[in-house]
Amino acid sequence: MTNKHDFHLPTIREILNNNNIKINKSLGQNFLFDINLTDKIVKRSLPIKSTVIEVGPGPGCLTRSILKQEPNIVFAIDKDVQSKKMLNDLKKIYKNKLEIIIDDALHYPIWNLGTAPRQIIANLPYNIGTKMLISWLKHINQFEMMTLMFQKEVADRIIAKPGSKQYGRLSILTNWLTKTNKVFDIPNTAFFPAPKVKSSVVQLIPYEKPLLDVNFESVEKITQMAFSQRRKMLKSSLKEINGKKILADLSISPNLRPEDLSVLDFCRIAKMAFEN
Repeated sequence: MTNKHDFHLPTIREILNNNNIKINKSLGQNFLFDINLTDKIVKRSLPIKSTVIEVGPGPGCLTRSILKQEPNIVFAIDKDVQSKKMLNDLKKIYKNKLEIIIDDALHYPIWNLGTAPRQIIANLPYNIGTKMLISWLKHINQFEMMTLMFQKEVADRIIAKPGSKQYGRLSILTNWLTKTNKVFDIPNTAFFPAPKVKSSVVQLIPYEKPLLDVNFESVEKITQMAFSQRRKMLKSSLKEINGKKILADLSISPNLRPEDLSVLDFCRIAKMAFEN
């Protein structure tokens, strides 16, 4: 049997040139081409046990690093039909280990792919990365870990603590359900084409149980209400749900602003407002 290491894999630049690949700006494409960097990302995702899902694989630099760790299977999902051409050499080598799906990951039920334990390792498109994350958080119990790359500004919002300017809806939804950690920043020079912004890798590890048992929709509603008017005091932004009484019942000052409240405070308000 021929060992996969006997094959010569073309470089990422060769793949782009040989296949006449057109960069699709509307898909937010910025391809990683530093294999040392993608190896580092994957090493921070160990142990890789069963199913790995990669979104937006492009020419497959990160895909190579994942496959080197010999997961049971990698599902590479991309909206760009060019992906099949770009991943063709990898598919030949890892016949039964790599499944390429041409579809829109934003609307695809990736939480049903393969078998548990599942993890996502992905360089997400800048333009819809946040929407994707929120969609996956609704099915968080189907994942063991997520190691995701966002533009730095989004990553800072994910890990933000109460009292900071970055703290908001995204911080609350992610930290209610997962333990979040910024792994490292990535310079724009590691991508082709180089984006104008820095990127960061964030890791999210789901809690066995959320900080409080409350419906996702309830937490979404209360954070939307509060942070759509983030400079207003809570007694004003939560007026339509009789917020003054709810806050008094929970011993939370109505004169606070939304960034002053903890994740747990928002969960308690959401539960009392929409589920009692």
